Amino acid sequence: MQVCILRSPIMERDMDLIRHLLLFVANDPRFDGLSMLSPEIPSDFGVDHYSLDQVTYHIGLLIEAGFLKGAVGPVVPYVSRLTWQGHEFLDDIRDQTIWVKTKERIHGLSSVALSVVSEIAKAEIKKKLGLA
Repeated sequence: MQVCILRSPIMERDMDLIRHLLLFVANDPRFDGLSMLSPEIPSDFGVDHYSLDQVTYHIGLLIEAGFLKGAVGPVVPYVSRLTWQGHEFLDDIRDQTIWVKTKERIHGLSSVALSVVSEIAKAEIKKKLGLA
């Protein structure tokens, strides 16, 4: 038996990249759930200032978190579409003003769970609507 060791760079979640990837998948008609697409270069997912490792790592995280429907392959992940949970999270952080305010509130923290980011964004939305 041969053991295959996959090496993945140690990375931290980048909330801006997560938001960008969700927006990209939501806005690109190719991600309609009928096919599976995988990035060959970062610009395949609309980013140029991130490495392919960063992009594929974050796509894999979004699949594992249930925000994207897809598969995490041995080399690169494949994406089919946003999930319900992905749409819900994206709706919380889609608005640029809400996103900026959310990032301001989490600034300075070493790490924040996506569920907390979502709750902060929801609080900002409620403030904007005069509900808080």
